[in-house]
Amino acid sequence: MAHTFERAPTSRAKCRGCDGKIEKDTVRFGERLPNPYGEGEMTLWFHPPCAAHKRPEPFLEALPDSEFPVDAADALEQIARTGLACRRLPRLNGAERSPTARARCRSCRELIAKDTWRVALVFFEEGRFEASGYIHAGCVTEYFETPDVVERVRHFSEMSDADAADLTAAIAAPPSSP
Repeated sequence: MAHTFERAPTSRAKCRGCDGKIEKDTVRFGERLPNPYGEGEMTLWFHPPCAAHKRPEPFLEALPDSEFPVDAADALEQIARTGLACRRLPRLNGAERSPTARARCRSCRELIAKDTWRVALVFFEEGRFEASGYIHAGCVTEYFETPDVVERVRHFSEMSDADAADLTAAIAAPPSSP
């Protein structure tokens, strides 16, 4: 079961990390896993940056054997190594302002106030990413073991520079008590 980098022969595949289409003739990363529905293997396809963010271990296993040039391979390798060092970072799936005050933070268990920043989490289980809740922006440093998550968030969320600066400030501030 060797993970692989290859050029996409068509544009039919969808990235498992961001749900975006993988364009024809672009380099994609394939994570090979046992097929849970029968014999053989299945391949999960990712854009290389999405694989570095969400599946760092298999990404780093395949990177040295890659025959295809991966754009910014050194930067992607650093992203993946950071994801291994901070074991919860691959769970990060973007950020948004909370539309209600009903969600509880998975770190401190307090309610996340309406219109405050929250970071979405996913778990990778049985070959798929499952939504697993949110954390306060102020709990990011404790939960992820690093405050440097804004660029990862921007990879999975469309966010303006002003929103990124606002999120950075919210991460630096401790969560407010209800």
